[in-house]
Amino acid sequence: MLASKVSGPARNNDSSIRPNHVLDRKNIREALHASLKRLQTDYLDLYQVHWPQRPTNCFGKLGYTWADAAPAVTLLDTLEALTEFQRAGKIRYIGVSNETAFGVMRYLHLADKHDLPRIVTIQNPYSLLNRSFEVGLAEVSQFEGVELLAYSCLAFGTLTGKYLNGAKPAGARNTLFSRFTRYSSEQSQKAVAAYVDIAKRHGLDPAQMALAFVRRQPFVASTLLGATTMTQLQANVESLQLELSEEVLAEIEAVHQVYTYPAP
Repeated sequence: MLASKVSGPARNNDSSIRPNHVLDRKNIREALHASLKRLQTDYLDLYQVHWPQRPTNCFGKLGYTWADAAPAVTLLDTLEALTEFQRAGKIRYIGVSNETAFGVMRYLHLADKHDLPRIVTIQNPYSLLNRSFEVGLAEVSQFEGVELLAYSCLAFGTLTGKYLNGAKPAGARNTLFSRFTRYSSEQSQKAVAAYVDIAKRHGLDPAQMALAFVRRQPFVASTLLGATTMTQLQANVESLQLELSEEVLAEIEAVHQVYTYPAP
C-alpha cells in the first residue's frame, strides 16, 4: 500500500513543507502531483489531510479554545478537491490525520449529503501515554468505519524506558530533538516508570508491551512505527506475536486510572 499526505497549516507555518498550506483545489493538486512525482507512481492507495485548515486541540491539550473566525477554505472545499483527484484515478481512498471527532463527523456528513467519497482512515497519536482517541473518536471509528492508523505508539521511544531518570542516550530522538517535550512531563515519566515496571515483572519487553496494547484495540487498523536500528525494527516486528494477559491488561488499566492523559 502506498500512501501520502497533504499538509494543512502547520503550527509553526513551516514553509519547507509547502509554500502555501491552504487546503484548496490548487494547493492539493500541487502537493499531490509533487508526491506522485517523488514516489514515481501515477496513483496513491491512500491520501490523507495531515492537519485541518482550522485550529484544533489535537496537540498537547484536551480543552478546546473557542475560535470565532471560520477558515476561508471549508471542509467541503477540501473534500470536493480530493474527490476530483479520486475520480481522476490519482488516489483510491481518502483519510485525515490529527483530526477531532467533530472534523471526522463533518467530513462524513458532507460526503453523505453531497454524494462524495467518505473518509476511511484517521491517523492520530495513540499510546499508553495518550489514549485521548478513546474519548469520542473510538465510538466514531466503530460506528462509522473510520479506522485508526496509530502513530507515536511508543511516544517518541519514551515507553521503552530509555529516558527514565533523565537519561539521554546518544543518537536517540529526544536527545537529538530536545524541543519535542510532549512526552517528557513529570506525569509522563511517572506513568512510563509504572508501565516499564509492569513489563519487567511479567518478563516482557516494555516497547513490545506498549505496541501490543495498541494493536489489540478494535479501532486500530495499523500501527505506524519508526526505528533507528535493525535491532529496534526486529523488536517491533516481534511484538506482533505478543498477546497480553488479562493480568497485564488489568495492571495497565490501574496505571491509566492514576495517570490518565499525561501526554495528550
